[in-house]
Amino acid sequence: MMIWFGYSKSVISNMDKLRAMEVFVATIDAGSFAAAATALNLSAVMVGKHIQSLEAQLGARLIDRTTRRHRLTEIGAAYLERCRDVLASVQTADGVADALRAVPMGTLRITAPVSFGAHRLTPVIGEYMAMHPHVEVDLSLNDRVVDLAEEGFDCGIRMSRTIDDSLIARQLAPSRMLAVASPGWIASHGMPGHPSELEKYPLLNFAAWGPRHVWRFTQGDDVVNVPVHGRFSTNNGQALLSAAMAGIGVIVQSDALLAPAIAAGHVLPLLPDWELPTRAVHIVRRPEARPSAKLRSFFDFVVTRLG
Repeated sequence: MMIWFGYSKSVISNMDKLRAMEVFVATIDAGSFAAAATALNLSAVMVGKHIQSLEAQLGARLIDRTTRRHRLTEIGAAYLERCRDVLASVQTADGVADALRAVPMGTLRITAPVSFGAHRLTPVIGEYMAMHPHVEVDLSLNDRVVDLAEEGFDCGIRMSRTIDDSLIARQLAPSRMLAVASPGWIASHGMPGHPSELEKYPLLNFAAWGPRHVWRFTQGDDVVNVPVHGRFSTNNGQALLSAAMAGIGVIVQSDALLAPAIAAGHVLPLLPDWELPTRAVHIVRRPEARPSAKLRSFFDFVVTRLG
C-alpha cells in the first residue's frame, strides 16, 4: 500500500473523494490554495489536506508545489478534466432528483387488495393520471400483505385496523361488508328474515378469511354468529361473486366489489336491518424525509378522494 503525505489509499471515502475533487478543481480555478480556501470557506491547511488525500489515493502528484508557484503535473492536468466531468454529472443528477421532487413524473408502483384495487382504487388512479400526464402507474393486485420495501412498491392499500409502525399510514373510508344472493337463489329459498336462518343454507367461503370463518351480524345489542359451512370456497372475491350470481349460495363481501352487481340487479342484499363488521382501510408508504412528488401527490389525492 503506497503512502503519500501520511495518507493511505484506504483512508478516503467516496463522499470525501467527491469533496476533494471539488476542492482540487476550485484550487486550480482560483489559482492558489489561499484563494480556494476563501471561495470554499475553508482553511488553506484543509484545502491542502484534501488535495493530499487525492494524491495519496492516486499514488501520484497532481500539483507541483514550490515556494513561488503551483503547477499542474501531467497527471494532474488529465485528472482535472475528469474531475470536471464527474462534478458536472453529479450536478445533473442532483437536478434530476430535484425535478422528481418538484413535479410528479416517473413510474409509481402501487399494491392493493384485489377487489378494492379493481373497483375503488382504479377509477381514482385514472383521475390522478389525467391530472399528471408524466406519471405512469404499475398497479399490482394481491390479497396478501405485501412488503413495500422488499418488493419495491411506493405505496399500498391495507385492509386492516393495525398497521406496522414502520409505515406512514392515512386512514381511508372503511369498507362495509354485505351479505348478498342472486334473485334466483332468493326465489328458490326465500328472503331470510334473521341471520340464524342462514345456517340451513349453502354459504360460500372466502378462503383468505380461513376455513372456519364466522359471519358476525349485529343489530343494536343483538349479536348473531353464523358459521360458514358451504361446499364452495375460493381465494378470489370476483370468483365468489360469480358463484353467488350463478345461484350457488350466499356470500359476504365488501361493498367495493358488490356495489356494481347490486346496482345491475345481479345480486340482492340480504338482512338489510343487520350489520356486518366494517373493514378498516389505510393507504401506506415507507417513511421518507423527502418523498418524490409523484408519491406525495398521489398519497394526498387518494386521501382526498377516498378518505
